[in-house]
Amino acid sequence: MFGGHKIYSETISVLVVDDSLTSRALITLALKRNPKIKVVGTAGTPLEAKDLILKLKPDVLTLDVEMPGMNGLQFLEKIMRLRPMPVVMVSSLLAARSEMVEMACRLGAVECFSKSSGEQGEGVFVGLADAVVRAASQRVNAHLGVSTGFSGSSDFIVAIGASTGGVEALGEVLGSFPEDCPPTVIVQHMPQQFSKNFARRLNSISRPEVCLATDGCKLARGKVFIAPGGEMHTEVSRTGRMSPYSCHLVSGPPLNGHRPSVDALFFSIAQAAGRHAVGVILTGMETDGARGLLAMRQSGARTIGQDRNTSIIYGMPKAAFECGAVEVQLPLSEIGPSVLRLAENRTQESH
Repeated sequence: MFGGHKIYSETISVLVVDDSLTSRALITLALKRNPKIKVVGTAGTPLEAKDLILKLKPDVLTLDVEMPGMNGLQFLEKIMRLRPMPVVMVSSLLAARSEMVEMACRLGAVECFSKSSGEQGEGVFVGLADAVVRAASQRVNAHLGVSTGFSGSSDFIVAIGASTGGVEALGEVLGSFPEDCPPTVIVQHMPQQFSKNFARRLNSISRPEVCLATDGCKLARGKVFIAPGGEMHTEVSRTGRMSPYSCHLVSGPPLNGHRPSVDALFFSIAQAAGRHAVGVILTGMETDGARGLLAMRQSGARTIGQDRNTSIIYGMPKAAFECGAVEVQLPLSEIGPSVLRLAENRTQESH
């Protein structure tokens, strides 16, 4: 799994990204000599690499710096924002340019391997397999480099509401969540027949487990619950100390024209969690979620709204901002990391 600690008895899957066909072949040959490593694919451009990352889900990426269309550092930044994973930068440029190494590490690379420009053939990549093995044991988080995961309390809960444009937006937000993220519940407006596939898709691209909410299911760290579309609202109630929250599917008429409604979720969390929550309103039409997010903020929760520039439809975030429900507006790329920081800071305040 992305971001997890690799158990060395398992095979480490690697995707090799380099614009040089020769380099791809030599890197593959060097890595295959280590029985712990399996090269699952190669790519010559960032576009090819993006598709293969989603398809193959490699444990580690080796990434060249100089590539057509988008250089490796630009692509590294996108990886760490959209789908964090261990990356080993591989380039002859790294030897002579220490500022490039510094930049790669700051963007999230866990290893930098320098090809010696004076060498030829397989010997250039001696030691690369060891770098890949080390990288596989690291955990990474968007914009933060190596991370130990979420250190906050299980009493903390995250609630997210979205509509038009939310499918992709939610993928980006969850892409920055570690596998032990805070318990999270999401309402995304969509018809019932699409809910299961949507949850399955998010699960395939996220480190935490993503599934549909069911009546009575217990919220837990490392789990993200999607409200099923259809005939029920999804609400959260407080239960016990060992498993403090549970989801409930509640009958009722549509609220703001929607079922499930973001407002219904947010109102329930304002009552159940109070200041132990973060509420997030993402792109979408009309006003669902604004009043509920205001109730969350008034109960002591932290609240975030997606900004105008990164929203496909600046309707729901605008309504929430204008009624005073939004504590801070952020571009989409900053929302996931900010949720985690707010959750951890609030946990520290409680101790």
